[in-house]
Amino acid sequence: MAQISYSTNQIAHVPSAKVAIIMSKWYRELSESMVQKCVPILMQAGCAPVDVHVVPGCLEIPLAARRLHQSKPEIEALIVFGIIVKGDTYHFEMVKDLTMSGIERVMFERDVPIINEILPVDRLEYAQARCADDDRNKGLEAALAAIEIVEWRRRHPV
Repeated sequence: MAQISYSTNQIAHVPSAKVAIIMSKWYRELSESMVQKCVPILMQAGCAPVDVHVVPGCLEIPLAARRLHQSKPEIEALIVFGIIVKGDTYHFEMVKDLTMSGIERVMFERDVPIINEILPVDRLEYAQARCADDDRNKGLEAALAAIEIVEWRRRHPV
């Protein structure tokens, strides 16, 4: 299982950037681990204080993202965290597919970047490895991607 280490040595500065996080309650300790790695990096880049919204599961994330951006269109990027573990039924495929297509729709309908760190995995250990307290935590990747796309969009306004 190859994993990338994320360097936080050279982070762009995005003063007062408005970034919000939505996370699923399922496997909450893993989602919270990603949030805990993500938020300090956003703050280091100069982002405004980050609101974290918790929803029942991954399937509710696209709806929450759409509603959140409708109510706060000044949000420059959304970051979503969740874990979907494959079980013995097709529920995994349904949740994964509907969640991912919903996120895509919201991103293009609302013209807001959504950094997607919803981890669909065959085994819980695979998610645990990506949520560990180290420099491979997907929360770091999400923060860096959000900063980069906000900075890029600011340089390329509509």
